[in-house]
Amino acid sequence: MKDIFLDLLFPDRCLDCSKIIESNLIVCNMCFEKIQFTHFDYFGENILKEICKTLFPVENAYALIQFEKESVSRKIIHELKYKNREKTGEILANWVTERIDFKNSKPDLIVSIPLHKKKLKERGYNQLHLFAETLSEFYNIPFDHKVILRSSYSKAQALKDKKHRLNTGNLFSMNKNISGKHVLLVDDVFTTGNTIATAAWEILKTGNNKVSVLVMAIDK
Repeated sequence: MKDIFLDLLFPDRCLDCSKIIESNLIVCNMCFEKIQFTHFDYFGENILKEICKTLFPVENAYALIQFEKESVSRKIIHELKYKNREKTGEILANWVTERIDFKNSKPDLIVSIPLHKKKLKERGYNQLHLFAETLSEFYNIPFDHKVILRSSYSKAQALKDKKHRLNTGNLFSMNKNISGKHVLLVDDVFTTGNTIATAAWEILKTGNNKVSVLVMAIDK
C-alpha cells in the first residue's frame, strides 16, 4: 500500500522529457527513438574493435549506444552512474540481449571493471554489477566481479581532462587466478580505451586467456 501511495505522489518520469512512464522504463516511447544505438555486429568489425586491436589482443567488441554530447544516451549513463539509478543497468542489459546472440561462441566468464573500494563506498553500488548480473542470467554465463581489483582511487573519468584519462598506471591487479578462459570484459563508457586495455592485459598475462569487450556506450 505504501509503494502504491509513493508511486502516486512520485511517479516515474522519462529522464529526457519528464513524461510519466511505467516503473520498468527509463524513457518514454518517443524519447526512446532518440537513443543513438550503434547497431554494431559483435562478431564483426566496428570502430570499437578497431581501437581495441591497437591496444591489446581482442576477440570481439561491442558498444550498445553512442555517448554523444547533450544526448539521451549520455543522460542515461549519467543517471546510472551519478543519480543512484542502479536499475538502469538492468534495462541496458536487456537492450543488449535483444541485439546479441552469442550462438555457440559465448564467452566463459563475465568480468566487470571494478571501482576502488573508497569509490564503491561513496557511490553505494558499482554501476556495472546489475548490468553484468542480468547478462549473466540471460546468457547463462558466470559473472565474477572479484577477479580484478582497482589499485588506486581517482576522480570520475568524466571529470578528467584527456591527459589524465591516458594516465592509468598500475590501475588494476588480479585478485583471482584464471586460465584458459574467454573473458567478456564489461565497462560503462569507452573513451580512450586505456582503462579497459589495462584491465585486459592483466587478464591476458595471467594465463592462456582471451578477452572480448562489451561496453554500454562508446564516446567516439
